[in-house]
Amino acid sequence: MLTWKDVIHYSVSGNPAPDQRVEKTEAEWKELLTPAQFRIARQKGTESPHSGALCSIYEAGKYACVCCGTPLFDSSIKFDSGTGWPSFTQPIKENAIQYKKDSSYGMVRVEVMCNSCDAHLGHVFPDGPKPGGLRYCINSESMELLKEAKINE
Repeated sequence: MLTWKDVIHYSVSGNPAPDQRVEKTEAEWKELLTPAQFRIARQKGTESPHSGALCSIYEAGKYACVCCGTPLFDSSIKFDSGTGWPSFTQPIKENAIQYKKDSSYGMVRVEVMCNSCDAHLGHVFPDGPKPGGLRYCINSESMELLKEAKINE
């Protein structure tokens, strides 16, 4: 189980190697993604609170990167943080997420990205539920929900 100490370590000392790397040109990403997905996932944007399609969905399944399809989070660890963005306590695998110090907007945060394709997902904070205490605050536009029936096909 990852803790805030692990997150800080990765953001400072480097991230674990991903299972695979997916690299495309900006033009290729633009062809694959909607304008909103491209703005958020490839240009580090964000969606307004409570506006994301996945914010209030709690169906069983896996949340995958909208850009490359890498599984990122499981629905069993999703929770309502009250922040207006889908929130999770842990990634599906330790090497699914990449961590980077973010000093934008006059504050210090830890940005989370897909470790396979570098898509911007959101940020992680140390104010989540126990036992790990993490809150991954993720943009809906950066993910797609693969429902259980679709996963097993």
